[in-house]
Parts: sequence; structure tokens; C-alpha cells
Amino acid sequence: MTRLGDSVARTSELLAQDLSSDKAVEQLLTETKARRYLDLSDLAAQEQAELIAARAVEVLPGTDRLAERIEKRHAGGKGLHIKLGIDPTAADIHLGHAVPVIALSRFQRMGHDVTLLIGDFTAKIGDPSGRTAERPPLTDEDISRNLAGYQNQLRPFFDFEKVSFRQNSEWLAPYTFPELLALLSQVPLSQLLQREDFRTRLAEGSGLTISELLYPIAQALDSVALECDLELGGADQLLNLQMGRKLMELRGQTPQLVVTMPLIEGTDGTGAKMSKSKGNYVGLSATADDVFGKIMSIPDRLMEPYLKAWTEWTDPEVVLALSRVEERSLHPMDLKKVLAGEVVAVLYDVPAAMNARAGFVAHFSKKSFTEVEALPVVDTGEHGAETVATVLTKVLEFAQSASAARRLAKQNGLRLVIETDSGQQTVVIGEAAAIRPLGEVVAEALAEAGISAGSAGVYLKAGRKLARLEGL
Repeated sequence: MTRLGDSVARTSELLAQDLSSDKAVEQLLTETKARRYLDLSDLAAQEQAELIAARAVEVLPGTDRLAERIEKRHAGGKGLHIKLGIDPTAADIHLGHAVPVIALSRFQRMGHDVTLLIGDFTAKIGDPSGRTAERPPLTDEDISRNLAGYQNQLRPFFDFEKVSFRQNSEWLAPYTFPELLALLSQVPLSQLLQREDFRTRLAEGSGLTISELLYPIAQALDSVALECDLELGGADQLLNLQMGRKLMELRGQTPQLVVTMPLIEGTDGTGAKMSKSKGNYVGLSATADDVFGKIMSIPDRLMEPYLKAWTEWTDPEVVLALSRVEERSLHPMDLKKVLAGEVVAVLYDVPAAMNARAGFVAHFSKKSFTEVEALPVVDTGEHGAETVATVLTKVLEFAQSASAARRLAKQNGLRLVIETDSGQQTVVIGEAAAIRPLGEVVAEALAEAGISAGSAGVYLKAGRKLARLEGL
């Protein structure tokens, strides 16, 4: 049996135990934390390819082709040459940025050669992927400042002592205009305009600069310069990565394989990607208690993608845990505490994870909402006739639109919390209820709970956002 197989066997036994027990959870986190550093070089080529594919959105031109390339390199006594490009666009990063780095770590532990490509030149252009407007280019000072600390923040996920660092200014800065013209003559404009974000911006009249059109070309030249076997990137980078395949082929090189990783939804449950600008992120420099609390705030439906994104659990282990929740032998809250512990354990260590777990139980789980200061207030006497979705969008501004509010309800992220001296009761507001008057929804919830208006505190919870309802 492989080293990974041995670890999976031990973890599966732990996952079958009582995960409300601190002792069982501590044993589980100790095992899975150790797996993050496990030597995976004893896995066969097909097993390696399947382990990578299990967490990828796409493997191009296919998982079998990845296995074949691994086998071919192994036959020559080498590993694949893997590249991950990093544009130093921010000083602080979050868990979403860690997803491709975790995949890169697995390649590294399989025995492959890894290069981190620092996009110091392309950062001055600005990657337009997924943007509705041109991103301001960075200066040398911006790049230097953002790179400082980047390595430390990602160090828990990756061994930086076994990696090659390159900067794309090495080959892009001396690139001449005649060389660029000769290259562009072989790249159809229609291929560059396949990008949905480009088409959307043109249709809306937002404009598009030549520098943005050249970004995929510049990124592709990185793969040419490094002669990569494989490039990792986010799912929004697919067309850029495919451009690398095209240019490598034009230069007579074997086109790189492409592995795209999922873009992870933020903690607020609205469906938006994890982003600092939206405030729905978990910062890698956050305290252990803050990380644990933010993971605990996510809707239950995000547990599966989060387990797959940030733990070393295999698919059978994820299925085992989720099936226990489905059959009610494991409470969703207990599984979420395990997930939160997994994230804290990798950023800090297992003792820090267990302390954060204890702190959450002592302070957060038992905290009354009446103790929370400065909550926004909705007067149901004034707004009770308006729909829940309208209150969320127009009064509280918790959602950008009525459709966003309904989507949040559909994802079980919209709730009423009724608080009495004996504790809290939570009532999920479904999609149909989201378009009904707030006053009616609250009255029905109180009646069903057997609680009279005025004898309880009632709160409207949308994702992680909370408001007090008054005038009931």
C-alpha cells in the first residue's frame, strides 16, 4: 500500500468516530496535518494524475495524457516541469489564493520540478481576467511591497526551499517590437476576443486597451521561455493557459498540459468569489480565532467545496463525512468545526486549532445576539409590509438585488433567529418566503415556535450579516 493509502485508512477510521469529541478531532487533525507533508512519490503515474484531477476543474488535454507525460518523464529519470504564475497584485492574500498553491505542493511532493513565476513585468500590464474595467498597472514600488511577505503567508502550504523562482522581466523586458509583430501575425484577434469578459466589456461600451489584449500573449511567452510540461492556474485563466499551448507549438515545443483550479466561493454564501473587496474572505494572516470563526459562519452547503479546496482529504474521505451528515450520525456543526480546525491547523498548528475550537464553543456558540453592539435595526412597523428581499436590498443593503436575495435564500443562507432566555431557534427563510412580506414571515415563524411577539429578540441573518427586527 502507498503512504497515502496508509494515511487514508487511518483517517477513515477516525472519521467514523464521534467527531463531537475533542479527543477524536485532535487525533484526526494530527493525522491530516501530517499528510500535508507526506511524500507522494510512491504513487503510480495514473494515481498521481487522478489525485490532481480530483481537485481540478479541467485537465487539458486530459487526465490520461497527464499520466502519460508523467510516465515519460519518469522513464527518463526526471519529473514534470510545473509552472505557477503569480502576479504580485496585493500585499495580503487570502485562502482563495492558496488553492493552486496546494495543488502545486502535491506535484512537488510527487517528485516534480516546480517553478514559481513572479510576474513582475506582466503586473505592469494588469491581468484583465474576470474584470469589468482595466486594472491600474503596478509600479516597481508596488510590486516590491506586495512580494514582501507573500512567501511567508503561503509557507504553511508549500515548501519554498524546493522551488525555483523566476521573474518574467528576464525575457519580456528585452523583447523587441519586430519580434512582437512577427509573433502577433500568427495569433488571430478572434482567439483573443473569445474571452467572455472582453466581449462583455465591448458590448457594454466599457472599452478595452491593447495592453490587455497583449496580456495572454505575455503570459504565454512565460511558458515558451521556461519550456513547461504543465501550467497551473485558476479556472478564469483557461484562455491564457491555452495561449501558452499555442505559442509553444508555434515555437516547435511540446505544448504544455493545463490544469485549472476552482475559484472558491466566499464565506458570505452569496455565490460571489472569495474577494477582499467583498469582505467575504479568510486572510492568511488572520488570527487563529478569527479564521475559525469565519469558517464556522459559512452556510452548510459550502462544507464540501471547502473540504476539497483546503484539506488533504481524498474524495472517499469527503464522501464518508458528508454521508454521515446525510444519515444524521454526524451533526453538520461538528463537521464544520473539523473543517475550521483543518484550516487553522495548516496556518498555525493542531494545538492552536484545538484552542480556537474551545474558544468558539465557549464564546461564540453561546453568545447572545443581544450582546452584539451596533447592529442595524429594521422597524417592522415601517417595513413589515415590504418583502424580505426588498428589506435586504433597499433597507439593509445586505444584497445587491432582489435576485441576489432570492439566490441567498435558495442556498439556505437567509434565516430568522429567535432568541429567548432559553436559547436560540433558527428558521430558514426559503426562496418562496423571500418574496413575501417580512411581517407575515416573522409572525408565522413566531407562531410556529409558540413564542409571542415582544417576548423574544428576533434577528434577520443573511449570510454573515445580521440585523435586529423591532416593532413586532
